[in-house]
Amino acid sequence: MTFLGDVSLLRLLQLTSPALPLGAFAYSQGLEYAAHAGWVKDEETAVDWLRGLLSGPLCHLDLPFLLRMHAAWTDDDEARVRELSVLLLAFRESAELEQEDLHLGHSLARVLVGHGFEPAQRFTRSDDATFAALHALAASHWGIPSRSALFGYAYSWSESQTGALSRLLPLGQLAIQRILSRLIDVIPSAVDAAEAVADDELGALAPSHSMASALHESQYCRLFRS
Repeated sequence: MTFLGDVSLLRLLQLTSPALPLGAFAYSQGLEYAAHAGWVKDEETAVDWLRGLLSGPLCHLDLPFLLRMHAAWTDDDEARVRELSVLLLAFRESAELEQEDLHLGHSLARVLVGHGFEPAQRFTRSDDATFAALHALAASHWGIPSRSALFGYAYSWSESQTGALSRLLPLGQLAIQRILSRLIDVIPSAVDAAEAVADDELGALAPSHSMASALHESQYCRLFRS
């Protein structure tokens, strides 16, 4: 088992902190439409929805791509990172999901430029700057092992989704924390599964998520950008 050093652990906490100025709070990844349509309406349906995404798209797309991008950055292979990033964007099933990924990627690139990451400068406006690519760059540069980077990414996603949920449904803070705890319980198995995904197994099918994201684009009244 690989343990994080003190500084690497603190860097991982910094990388996954909601205080990082990325604008993730403005996105719900289709959760807003799911709540609007009544697909997600209480604590149990929220857990079902989020755990489904964690064991689906996150487990079979984001995390395996992050793993490969971390290895590419460690090998100083930016061309491979860009190749993977373009492929990851191609898997996004709606315009909003693609725009969110690029927005977060550009935002993290600007943050990393402020920390002196020279490679990040080339991603501040590029059309292949996925969030996973820049998360992997930061993790590799800061000496965060790939498995720890996957845990951090999955936790950050879970916290962001439960944060959106708190603004969409009349759930108290204790309920939100229970939901987050139940997501945390499945993150280790999701990371294990992601590490076992072969190149020809990359991909995920989540029809309700795709529909919610696409339908959100024309939702009459909304709080979020996705």
